[in-house]
Amino acid sequence: MQLQALSVTVAWVRLQRAVDAFEADLKARHGITALQLDVLRILGERPQLPLAALRKALVMHPATLGQAIDGLRRKELCQVRRNPDDRRARDIAITPEGARIVSEAPLAGPVRLREINHDPARLDRLAVALEDAIELFGLEPWLEGRKSGE
Repeated sequence: MQLQALSVTVAWVRLQRAVDAFEADLKARHGITALQLDVLRILGERPQLPLAALRKALVMHPATLGQAIDGLRRKELCQVRRNPDDRRARDIAITPEGARIVSEAPLAGPVRLREINHDPARLDRLAVALEDAIELFGLEPWLEGRKSGE
C-alpha cells in the first residue's frame, strides 16, 4: 500500500470519528442531530424562512429535511406555519428554546466555515480535497440526487 494512501486513510478515520463524537455529544446534551442544529442555525439568521428556501440552502432531499423539521417542531424548537400569501407554502421560524440551543451548541463542522474567517486559499484547497475524496473513494454513485448507474 502506498504510504500516502495509508496517511489519507488515517486522516479520514480521524475525521469520521470526530464527526461521530460531535454528533453523539450534541444528541446527549441537546437531544438534536447535527442536521437539526444546522436547520436551527439557518433559522436563527432571520425571523422566518420559507421551507423551500431552507431546502435550497441545505441542498437536501425533501423527506430528510421534513423529518428533521418535524423533530424540531415536536421539541418546540421551531414553528411551522402556512404562508398567508400562498396556502400551499410553509414558513418556518425558530423558537426562543431553539435559539437557546443554538447559542449553547459548539460551533463545529462545516457551518463553522460561515461563522469564522479563514484563509480563502485554505478554503479553496479544502473544497478541492473534499471533491477529490468523493471521486477517489468511489462515492459518486451515492451522491444525493444522482440515479444509480449514472
